Amino acid sequence: MKHIDDASTLPVSWWKSSRSEAGSQCVECGIVDADEQVVAVRDSKVPTGPALLLSFAALDGLVGALRRGEVQ
Repeated sequence: MKHIDDASTLPVSWWKSSRSEAGSQCVECGIVDADEQVVAVRDSKVPTGPALLLSFAALDGLVGALRRGEVQ
């Protein structure tokens, strides 16, 4: 897993989950490289803060673990 210190420097279009509510705790995702299957994940409240860079498979695994309650 890699990271970048300032997520606002990434050339991506960020999106939030359709389940996110205004002012709630949520993250945003953006596809960094579709060919290499890399996605960035950042805190929506801190757009100039850090972002994690994950493979599509790693993000899918993280979301699955969250849904199953394995990660809090």
